[in-house]
Amino acid sequence: MKYYSTKDKGLRVGLKEAVLSGMPSDGGLYMPEYIPLLSGEELRRIEKGTLPEIAVTVLQDYVSEDLSVNELEEIVLSAFNFPIPLKEIDENKAVLELFHGPTLAFKDVGARFMSRLMSKLITNDKSGLNIIVATSGDTGSAVANGFYDIEGIRVFILFPSGKVSTLQKKQMTTLGKNIIPLEISGTFDDCQKIVKNALNDKILNSQHRLTTANSINIARLLPQSVYYFKGYYDALKLNDYDEQIIFCVPSGNFGNLCAGLLAKKMGLNIRHFIAATNVNDVVPEYLRSGTFKARKSVQTLSNAMDVGNPSNFERIVDLYDGLYEKTTAEITGFAFSDTETKTQISTTLRQSEYLLDPHGAVGLLALEKYMKDRKGTLYGVSLETAHPSKFIETVEGVIGNAVSIPQRLSDCLNKEEHQILMENDYEKIREFLYEKMI
Repeated sequence: MKYYSTKDKGLRVGLKEAVLSGMPSDGGLYMPEYIPLLSGEELRRIEKGTLPEIAVTVLQDYVSEDLSVNELEEIVLSAFNFPIPLKEIDENKAVLELFHGPTLAFKDVGARFMSRLMSKLITNDKSGLNIIVATSGDTGSAVANGFYDIEGIRVFILFPSGKVSTLQKKQMTTLGKNIIPLEISGTFDDCQKIVKNALNDKILNSQHRLTTANSINIARLLPQSVYYFKGYYDALKLNDYDEQIIFCVPSGNFGNLCAGLLAKKMGLNIRHFIAATNVNDVVPEYLRSGTFKARKSVQTLSNAMDVGNPSNFERIVDLYDGLYEKTTAEITGFAFSDTETKTQISTTLRQSEYLLDPHGAVGLLALEKYMKDRKGTLYGVSLETAHPSKFIETVEGVIGNAVSIPQRLSDCLNKEEHQILMENDYEKIREFLYEKMI
């Protein structure tokens, strides 16, 4: 399996270069040269398999030139070591809980797989690896946890000042060792731009090996396809809705949705996808009008989706050959306000005794809107991407009661933070990176 650039399909590299460089030198994003179509036998094996077994079947073609099956099994057994349960909301809807990993967010899946993959890929290399990542909240904590104390790897996490939750900030600023958090005076989009500038900085890269752990990196995105297979077959066990199952994806940088689209193209029989956003709705607007116009992000309660120029939109365009009609045939987009988000949290708790986080609330809002006139004909699965306690101030304010904080999250509350406040100035940040990289 080779990987090409979305800006130049003639540019082909192997998995190791694609992962360790993060993105092509032409500023595009890496995509697999083909999407493997799973056989009926492989799908039946997935239906009955454990999560690590599903991961091996889904991912083996993507990595087979660089990893043996035994090496892949070793990685997924370590990375996929927590449950991903499906919880029913009512007879037609369920949420897929992706927050049972160490940092209580779906980003644990990609970050844990990526850290172990990178470690394998640099096993015999003497030079160290530097990772730079932008985060609007959950990516930073998942990457920090996934790469913490891994020999030969140093991680720089850029997050927007004042725009992440207290617990999110604690999770990525209290580890130390090889984790270096940079608090940037700006937005997530500013952080993401800095990351892209660094990855394309020829001088910086000539002196240091540099990659990213954002969903810009194909190694973050591919393992996320795995839980779509798990969620789909768990939904079939609850109801006989074959060919009628749809997925709703709360979306920020759109890597999660892109992973679901890859799963469908691999043969998973998902009928339709819904892209759910907050008021940062550049992709739903594109799906409505055919025009994509990036803009400055707006801060909301669902901060992991506060993205005004989502990187993975480029991959989605590539998947559908840039054809608007093909894209909208498989994806519908909706956007919702903070007020609607808070109402959904309260309503779902009252009606279904299920507590959503703000991102999951946006997802369920979109799912219900899409299914409103299709009741009885579809079964909807919405992705619940983070534990509600990660947004405790918002959630407690909505429901008027205390939210229980899992022990592994509360443990970091009393730890001392270690972050470096920096201006939104690439030249100054570049100078800092140059001095601190290994």
